[in-house]
Amino acid sequence: MFVIWFEKGVVFMAKILVVEDEENVCLLYRTELEAEGYSVVVANDGKTAVQKASEEEPDLIVMDINLPEKMDGLEAMSKIHGLGKSIPIILNTGYSQYRDNFLAWAAEDYIVKSGDLTELKESITRILGGPQRVGKP
Repeated sequence: MFVIWFEKGVVFMAKILVVEDEENVCLLYRTELEAEGYSVVVANDGKTAVQKASEEEPDLIVMDINLPEKMDGLEAMSKIHGLGKSIPIILNTGYSQYRDNFLAWAAEDYIVKSGDLTELKESITRILGGPQRVGKP
């Protein structure tokens, strides 16, 4: 599925901010999501994620929880929400125990990492709701 549409002769694609500190995982997510038709921006730590969420205005954020540089994904999500940004966030981590952390409840979805990105892609499609609801003209 390609999430692309035209408006007044201009092409718009949904933009996803992937926040992940592992370079190979970033490459996998970027490759897979771009193949689905999304524009992908990457941040490798929480501080950069907050900055890019403000500057890039993504339509959705896929956020790891365990991040370097003294700001984990839960804190970064809180700071993004504190900016007044209503960007949906999917927490995507290798640890299922964070699901019970009340801070994680602010996320739109919680997905345990897997080499199979089917669940993540389905969540993205469900949250974005199709091309008529995404992108910044």
